[in-house]
Amino acid sequence: MADVVAAPTELGEKKIGTLLKMYAVPGIIAQTAASLYNIIDSAYIGHIPGVGADAISGLAITFPLMNLSAALGTLVGVGAMTLVSVLLGQRNYEQTRKVLSNVLTLNIIIGLAFTALTLPFLDGILRFFGASDATLPFARDYLTIILLGNVFTHLYFGFNGLVRTAGHPKTAMGLTLFTVISNAILDPIFIFALGMGIRGAALATVICQIMALVYVLRFFSDRNKVIHFSRPIFRIDWKIARQSLVIGLGPFLMNSAACLVAIFINQQLGKYGGDLAIGAYGIINRVTMVFFMICMGFNQGLQPIAGYNFGAKQYHRVKEVFILTAKWELLVTTLCFLVSELLPTQAVKIFTSDPELIRVAVRGMRQLNAAVALVGFGVVTANLFQSLGMVKISIFLSLSRQILFLIPLIYLLPLWLREEGVWLSFPISDILSVIFAAIFAVRLFRKFDRLKDGDSAASLGGNIKE
Repeated sequence: MADVVAAPTELGEKKIGTLLKMYAVPGIIAQTAASLYNIIDSAYIGHIPGVGADAISGLAITFPLMNLSAALGTLVGVGAMTLVSVLLGQRNYEQTRKVLSNVLTLNIIIGLAFTALTLPFLDGILRFFGASDATLPFARDYLTIILLGNVFTHLYFGFNGLVRTAGHPKTAMGLTLFTVISNAILDPIFIFALGMGIRGAALATVICQIMALVYVLRFFSDRNKVIHFSRPIFRIDWKIARQSLVIGLGPFLMNSAACLVAIFINQQLGKYGGDLAIGAYGIINRVTMVFFMICMGFNQGLQPIAGYNFGAKQYHRVKEVFILTAKWELLVTTLCFLVSELLPTQAVKIFTSDPELIRVAVRGMRQLNAAVALVGFGVVTANLFQSLGMVKISIFLSLSRQILFLIPLIYLLPLWLREEGVWLSFPISDILSVIFAAIFAVRLFRKFDRLKDGDSAASLGGNIKE
């Protein structure tokens, strides 16, 4: 049991810059690699002879349901990761093992239920999402296989996050790289060599995640690890489950909002620009997601550091890791802005050779990402509050951009600007949401400045019991 004694106390002792490098770099590599899942699938699908443009648009139609599935995964996984990081800071190792069992059982229940509730009604759902006669077959073929493997996806992503939080970020990174590389190998085999088309892309994704899941389950079966399965394996501690689900509610609602927003975007783009506009948004989303996944990697580095030090009542270290992470994320989103404005054609051509689709996507990318450079600050601020268990603020910041600002703008601006109004809704909502994030961040750190290390944080509104 030597590993238990050697639990990651370094989170409260080493320099913040060193820790962020240790925990964020593997996360960045892993998240960037994860974004390559979608890029690889889209790039292959977009170049299927004779059907590329319609297939890309069909793939874009699947985004809302994929986001909803991810939302359910984060409801369990993110809350569990936050609990584990704080519990490790409190040296409460027995509770961390109960969290692990909760993740296993809840993900199986939710994953199977989601498939059972969506698969029988898939055509109707996709029609509501904006599918046309031309794009429905591609969306249906892709999602049918993804939904059949949904429970494995939930389990893999939930447990991989816990591997990182438990002090093994390189292992988590290696698993993600494995799934991406194996997906890149299997995609052309299934899509082209076996003639499966878009179904082959989905099957390759599910198979790769199942292989990685097998390794993760073996990893947590090792009783020498800080966190490992303890009997009974399939159990739910309802007190822990409630804490975990409450903490995960913020990112769950954010991803659910992303599902809702994607529906509205597809509907409005279909109304004012047709299938090509929907396909263009799918391409823009893929390109932008690469940069946001890098930000997510930084967030993954921040999460255990901030959570641990908050649990250990070392508030100056929480503030320090936030400031450093915010600087890096602002740099990343600035790079996204530069690519969108200066190199959009080169980025779009990765996914399609259709000249009309290229034209629509290039114009949309420049408009949609006009203020994206600011978004890095908003992303890291919402993640900080989630990492500290401050649920209400995290939920508000997570939803403000999409629900309060983006959805109304998506419906109002096209009344005057038509398709262009949909694209311009994004930069306006980006600016407004960052203003709110700055206000809450300043208020939090003024409270931190009034506390000494070791003081109770009850006045800060945290939901994690000390």
